Amino acid sequence: MRLIKPLVQLPILFDAAALEAEVRALPAASWTPHPTGYPGNDAARLVSPGGKPTDALDGAMAPTEHLRASSYMQEVMAALGGVWGRSRLMGLGAGAQVPPHIDCHYYWRTHLRIHIPVITNPDVLFKCGGKTVHMKPGECWVFDSFQEHEVHNNGAERRVHLVLDTVGGERLWDLIDAAQSGASGEPVVVPALGGPSPDLAFERVNTPKVMSPWEMQAHLSFLMGHVVSPSAARSVHQRLDRFIYAWGALWARFETSDEGLPAYRQLLREVRADMVQLGAGTIRLRNNMKLDFTLKQLIFVNAVERPDTAALGAPRPNEAIPNVAA
Repeated sequence: MRLIKPLVQLPILFDAAALEAEVRALPAASWTPHPTGYPGNDAARLVSPGGKPTDALDGAMAPTEHLRASSYMQEVMAALGGVWGRSRLMGLGAGAQVPPHIDCHYYWRTHLRIHIPVITNPDVLFKCGGKTVHMKPGECWVFDSFQEHEVHNNGAERRVHLVLDTVGGERLWDLIDAAQSGASGEPVVVPALGGPSPDLAFERVNTPKVMSPWEMQAHLSFLMGHVVSPSAARSVHQRLDRFIYAWGALWARFETSDEGLPAYRQLLREVRADMVQLGAGTIRLRNNMKLDFTLKQLIFVNAVERPDTAALGAPRPNEAIPNVAA
């Protein structure tokens, strides 16, 4: 399963008034500046590693106090049926924007981002892959974050979306499949019922200690499917195939044991040096990103857990993504 459109509206509707009441009930201290530092962007954390006040992407996820205090938001998540990763309420001030960017960090290779507008105005525009939409209150959208996307609040009111990150689940993919096939019919309306909190599923594993060769091959196939000129990338592709076969041999011997970590890291050093020599930095993807940068984000940085992150439980670095037009 995959998204075949840049923006997909799911056939499900939520009670925007009930969501807005829960948003407005949160204390002002719930809101923190967005980690990117974009002016006018802030967020209230709902799901985070350990339910703690952090924007980290790695670690066992749990609800924060803000989600536990918001019963209908939990009902929304239960209705979508995902396994939940980092999730937030995201605010965008009047006149503010999220500038054009592409999500190519490892986390986004396996996660979908769901947007449910709570407080908005007709002049809030979401652009992705050359398409532009206004997402209305209570609607539910997913989008292809590997394409360039941006958001503009051209109105006079602050916008707030419920933004849920997930690896998915059968219920969610059924909704996506129905939306993309055009056979969805009338949307399902999910009212605010109250009552006991639903049993939600949260992810426990989101980064490998050692990446399996099969996962590496999946990332490589994904990237090579986005290369503008496959013939220009042939030598790079051949070298990466050889690297993954060598990784598979080490995996058969060591799997994730500490004994194999030096050998894994040596393979990484060799292939990264060869990527420079083979000109991977000159090969572009259809979204205008460079192949070497995306290889680094999806495979090389995350192939082996770093000693500092293993010891401290800290997230691996989400390195700054350069201007895609550069």
